[in-house]
Amino acid sequence: MSEQRWLVVGLGNPEAEYGATRHNVGADALRVLSQRHRTSLSRNKRVRAEVAETVIAGDRVVLALPTCWMNESGGPVQSAAKWYDVAADRLIVIHDDLDLEIGTIRCKQGGGHAGHNGLRDIDRALGSRDYHRVRVGIGRPPGRQPGKDYVLRRFPPRDRELVDVALQHAADCVETIVTQGIAVAQNVHNGTVG
Repeated sequence: MSEQRWLVVGLGNPEAEYGATRHNVGADALRVLSQRHRTSLSRNKRVRAEVAETVIAGDRVVLALPTCWMNESGGPVQSAAKWYDVAADRLIVIHDDLDLEIGTIRCKQGGGHAGHNGLRDIDRALGSRDYHRVRVGIGRPPGRQPGKDYVLRRFPPRDRELVDVALQHAADCVETIVTQGIAVAQNVHNGTVG
C-alpha cells in the first residue's frame, strides 16, 4: 500500500438547501465514490469537511466534502491537504462546469478557474493550480438567465438520468486518475456519456 494519500474533494453548497442542484454535482459525484467504496462521510471539524478514508487499488484515498459555501472551499481544502499531508499534485477536485454540455466529463491537471468561484478560492488558498480537476458538464443557462441563478437550480427531469450516469463516470474518472494517472484518465473518460 502506498504511504502517500490522495485527497478527493467534491464541491457544492450545503446539501440541505442546495442538494441535487447543478452547482452540487461535484459533491454528488463524491457521494457516489463514498457509496461505491462502502464508506461513510463523517464530520471532521478540524478540516471543516465531511470526510471518509478508503483504499483504491492499494492507494490510500481521503474523500472530502467541504461543509461551507462553494465560494469558501479553499480553506477546507487547504486544511484537509495539510491535515492528511497531501501535496497539490495528489489532490483531485470534482466540480460543475458551465462550459460543458450536460453529461460531458473532462479531466485535467492544472489550469485556470474559468470564472468558477470555488476553484478560484482553492487556487488562492493552496497557492497552486497544480491539482487535478474532474469537470462535470451542466450546460449553459438558456437565453439571458444569469449563470449564478442557473447553477443553483435543480436539473429538469429530462436531464436527471443523464446527470446520474455522468456522476458514475466522474467517479470512474477519479479512480482512473488514482490508479493509472491523468493521461490514461483523459483518454478513457474525456467525452460525453450516454
